[in-house]
Amino acid sequence: MVRRAVARPIRTIRGEPVAAGGYPWDVPAVRQILADGLEPGAVTILVGENGSGKSTLVEAIAVAYGLSPEGGSTGARHSTRATESPLSERVSLVRNPGAARWGFFLRAETMHGFFSYLEANPGGPDPAFHEMSHGESFVATLSARFTDPGLYVMDEPEAALSFTTTLALAHLLAEMARGENRQAVVATHSPILAALPGADLYELGPWGIRRTRWSDLALVAQWRRFLADPDRFLADPDRDGSS
Repeated sequence: MVRRAVARPIRTIRGEPVAAGGYPWDVPAVRQILADGLEPGAVTILVGENGSGKSTLVEAIAVAYGLSPEGGSTGARHSTRATESPLSERVSLVRNPGAARWGFFLRAETMHGFFSYLEANPGGPDPAFHEMSHGESFVATLSARFTDPGLYVMDEPEAALSFTTTLALAHLLAEMARGENRQAVVATHSPILAALPGADLYELGPWGIRRTRWSDLALVAQWRRFLADPDRFLADPDRDGSS
């Protein structure tokens, strides 16, 4: 049997090395990707501390793909206040021939504005998101939008989800990993999403960006220490539990 070519939307993320400093050019992970590029798999998970560049990178990927920096599907152009970095102007996405050009950017911090945009511009199959709880609206978005071929970019999608619904998202991403025409790039603080089998897992930090294993993540070690002895952390909020 001849296997057809994989038609995921992005084959390579490229850029041009920068000499200038300042944000976002002084973020180590940004500098590394601009210099070396990145080849995303079916599902690519980015993990790191606040300020490590996760959201900056997924925003740039989404905008370079043609999506609104404030979230939504291809064609959505709602905007409240422009805060995106200029990184998307230095990033180029090499597409796979024949891949779908549709996409969706799920950005936790701007989803309220996107739901208002849909309410003001009806016509799709979407439910009344503003009549739901924050978590319910995210689950409804996953059900309504995450089925078509294309690129799914997510910035901390676990922000509104419970443990159970985060598992449901993990199962949905696992389906993407097994397919050939959907692709996801996810920035997350969730050890559940980071544990996704088959995903390309990267950790961002002062070193830049590196491929890693779930068991080697600082995030996982911190959660293990916290769950073993929460009082130790809560008595000293600056403690990371490493000693």
